[in-house]
Amino acid sequence: MAFLLRRLVFYMAAFIAAATINFFLPRLMPGDPVQIMFSSAGTELPPESLQALKLTFGFVDGPLWQQYLTYLGSIFTGDLGRSIKYFPLPVTSVLGHALVWTVGLMGTATIVSFALGTFLGIVAAWRRGSTFDVIVSVGAIFATSVPAVVTSLIVLFIFGFTLGWFPNGYAADPSLDPAFSLQYIGSLAYHGILPMVTLCTVLIGGFTVTMRNNMINLLGEDYIVMARAKGLSDRHVMLWYAARNALLPTVSSLAIAIGTILGGSLVTEVVYNYPGLGNILYQAILARDYPVIQGQLLIMTATMLIANFIVDVSYVMLDPRLKGA
Repeated sequence: MAFLLRRLVFYMAAFIAAATINFFLPRLMPGDPVQIMFSSAGTELPPESLQALKLTFGFVDGPLWQQYLTYLGSIFTGDLGRSIKYFPLPVTSVLGHALVWTVGLMGTATIVSFALGTFLGIVAAWRRGSTFDVIVSVGAIFATSVPAVVTSLIVLFIFGFTLGWFPNGYAADPSLDPAFSLQYIGSLAYHGILPMVTLCTVLIGGFTVTMRNNMINLLGEDYIVMARAKGLSDRHVMLWYAARNALLPTVSSLAIAIGTILGGSLVTEVVYNYPGLGNILYQAILARDYPVIQGQLLIMTATMLIANFIVDVSYVMLDPRLKGA
């Protein structure tokens, strides 16, 4: 319990610090979204409507410390204001709608990449020096070296434009009404193949390289030699002796990947015009929609901190020696 309380206090302080940066950063940027809206309207809006616009979007006048306290209070009450680009929708509605798409796409891709990458790393390390190890290692390093935008464009160009096997964008067929039906679910799966392949290609290499390196560092340990000397099978030694201890650093990589789920994959979602959080963030940046940008960054921060807290607890479960640390 003391361990959990210490970590909770630490992550709460980290969240408040991130929220503070999130408050001051947009205010240090040049430009005011309300002023931009008012200027773009020209003579259609009277001068007295400027203050009404500020009140509508939550840009209240007053000392900076008062604005900061109001901002912190809105965070813990769940009132993130109204979107400027998607007015009059509240920020929570805009992000909540995109959240479903991002969790479905990024969550599935992360789980598949972690499972497959960890397995490939374990087998490659156990068979180090073999043809399988060379192919997997070179492929993983190549996958991690290529930028996500390049991977997205290559996959889209080959399978979308050239071969025409899959759709070039959208999360589902726009002509279909959203419904819990086989036709709509099939359209979702069909449109999600290319983004899923892209994300898995980007993520799987990192998990594979991390797991392989961790396994190789542990294969010469005394307890591995003792396990083999006891006559245990290679599969038992590989999975329960080597892989379990090598999994700890890989879990940290998984926490980072989970933390980016709710942030969305901006590049992939923009390339495939996928209606997730990454695409929403990109559109908000173009429109200087500060409430949406701040809400998105808060979600990313909170998710990353929660994921790291879960990893801290998982570390103790995987390695009981950490309980006394």
